[in-house]
Amino acid sequence: MERNVSFSWTDDGVEHKSCNGSKSNGQTGTSSYLLCIFVGSLSVLVTCGNLLVITSIMYFKQLHTPTNYLILSLAVADLLVGVFVLPLSTILAVSSCLYLRLLLCRIRSFFDLFLCTTSILNLCFISADRYYVVCQPLTYRSKMTARAVAIMIMVNWCVPALLTTMTVSQGSQSASNVACNLFNASKSTIIGVICTAFIPAIVIFSIYLKILTVALRQARSIKNTKSGAAASKSEGKATKTLAIVVGIYLMCWTPYFLCISLYPLIKNTVPVSLIEAFKWLGWSNSMFNPFVYGFFYKWFRSAFKIIISGKIFQGDFSNSKLS
Repeated sequence: MERNVSFSWTDDGVEHKSCNGSKSNGQTGTSSYLLCIFVGSLSVLVTCGNLLVITSIMYFKQLHTPTNYLILSLAVADLLVGVFVLPLSTILAVSSCLYLRLLLCRIRSFFDLFLCTTSILNLCFISADRYYVVCQPLTYRSKMTARAVAIMIMVNWCVPALLTTMTVSQGSQSASNVACNLFNASKSTIIGVICTAFIPAIVIFSIYLKILTVALRQARSIKNTKSGAAASKSEGKATKTLAIVVGIYLMCWTPYFLCISLYPLIKNTVPVSLIEAFKWLGWSNSMFNPFVYGFFYKWFRSAFKIIISGKIFQGDFSNSKLS
């Protein structure tokens, strides 16, 4: 029996569909297979890469620092994107009429918004950590204590969870014929993007601008001090690496955030497929951070080598000096 699936696009950015109990015409079969292969590979890279980061920080005592605990929190968020968001998005994309589709859609929407908000908030805390390291080095140890970092991480996960629960519960769809889109350009979504994406991005940019100004001034003043120059070089490299992490995040997510925010103005000029591609680009950000750490951080590079080679199963390397 043939299965007819019809779609229509409405002004609120919600796509509606109807399934009359028929079978797919097979026109999207090839694209579905390609999507599964692409997302499957992406999920593996995201999961394995962030597991490397998480294992490295938890196992090697040399990596037990306030900054790295914040990186650990970010890696957990990226890992969950690979475990939940990407597989669920693939299932929903290739299955037009799926049993419990609405439930899966809500679960995907929850983790998507929750983890996206968690990541950007995490980057705000990492930026604050870098600010104290560079701009207030003498008070860094007294301010970035284990208790302070624990509170940051708790806030980083609890606040997004609360906001996401409120958003998803208020925006839950009761109609069974509403398709599960990769984006929803409703007014509440646009306001949410501004509050959870653009405002934190402006804060992060302002902090790093201040860091850059102070770092340049410090570099000129300690040129003649050997120990000071060495310490400054080390912290400067760490700050640069984390600035690259922030930059990659913004490059991956900004196109999608802009499209959603401006959707009422551009909905007739920008294809829906392009906006959805921007969403996949945003999710792919979760794959990049482990590569950045491995390339710029010699400690992470050494830790990755020990873990990948299997040496950690041959003895206790937790106190090893990573170099």
